[in-house]
Amino acid sequence: MDFRFTDEQLSIQSIAREFAQKRIAPVAAEFDARGEFPLDNIREMGHLGLMGVEVPPAYGGAGMDPIAYVLAMIEIAAADAATSTIMSVNNSLFCNGILKHGSEAQKQTYVRAIATGEAIGAYALTEPQSGSDASAMHTRATRNDDGDWVINGKKSWITSGPVARYILLFALSTPGIGAKGVSAFIIDTQRPGFHTGKVEPKLGIRASATCEIEFSDYVCPRENLLGEAGKGFSIGMGLLDDGRIGIAAQAVGIARAAYEATLQWVRERKAFGHAIGSFQMTQSKIADMKCKLDTASLLTLRAAWLKGQAETSGGGRYGTEAAIAKLTASEAAMWITHQAVQIHGGMGYSKELPLERYFRDAKITEIYEGTSEIQRLVIARAETGLR
Repeated sequence: MDFRFTDEQLSIQSIAREFAQKRIAPVAAEFDARGEFPLDNIREMGHLGLMGVEVPPAYGGAGMDPIAYVLAMIEIAAADAATSTIMSVNNSLFCNGILKHGSEAQKQTYVRAIATGEAIGAYALTEPQSGSDASAMHTRATRNDDGDWVINGKKSWITSGPVARYILLFALSTPGIGAKGVSAFIIDTQRPGFHTGKVEPKLGIRASATCEIEFSDYVCPRENLLGEAGKGFSIGMGLLDDGRIGIAAQAVGIARAAYEATLQWVRERKAFGHAIGSFQMTQSKIADMKCKLDTASLLTLRAAWLKGQAETSGGGRYGTEAAIAKLTASEAAMWITHQAVQIHGGMGYSKELPLERYFRDAKITEIYEGTSEIQRLVIARAETGLR
């Protein structure tokens, strides 16, 4: 195996790192405290190619591969998880969804706007009564006499919902047949019948606006159906494989930031006349943190590489590897940030340092894009062949 990165991959990593450290990290705590969406930074990230890393230049993106995307995501997440959440949804879910399943007109109109940072995208699958059981959705889409779709219903926990111009929505178009009755639609939030609901007061990733959205006789033009009617559930589940690679990269970035801060702390902090990094118990924690971080990083890169191979060859599966990466990286991030707070003691618990923010942000990586329990279900079913 060749573990070397290409010049292009290293270039986007360098661009992301420089922007993250100069523009994102200095204001991350302020945006977190206020719960303020970092719109200016997101627009600038679009100009740098970070909102459409895998999007071809013909549609306004950087035209790079999944490994380049992972490397860039890690750098952004290491500075601020909330900003990386917005980046993940735009790249993994919205742009990938339309690139894989959209018409040429849809790609030119909607992918270009998101990839360049001109607009914000979102992904709407979850409903108040259906989280992990996504096929149990109630949002309905029915045809009118003109052949357009009339949508009614509510979605919840929509990342970037309050600020999104375009949303990839999943709704029930044929009741009574379960997942086979779900279709996918591209929503323009400036059309009548779309409303935003309550904004969620979240524990972490507070600068990534999250809210409920509602549809009241919203008319979606027939040309905004994504793919074929009745194929929405398979589209949505396939995109979650891509999303899990993005969240795994996010978790690696959070964990790396906590680990690097801890390394510096244990070298400088003294107790009983010695640097605390010289104590055997601290060294044990550092060793375990490093092992978990490297494991998460390598599994995330493996999933990204397999995704790239599948796209290059026109086929191939990587869903199980994406679930393994997401499960491992998210639980590593939670464990590493926990240990980082513990090693920092009282200062780890204080908002004077970013450790408590890393800790709060890490938790969500075990929940969205499929909980850790769902990842274990995906992995076990793939291994056993049983459902």
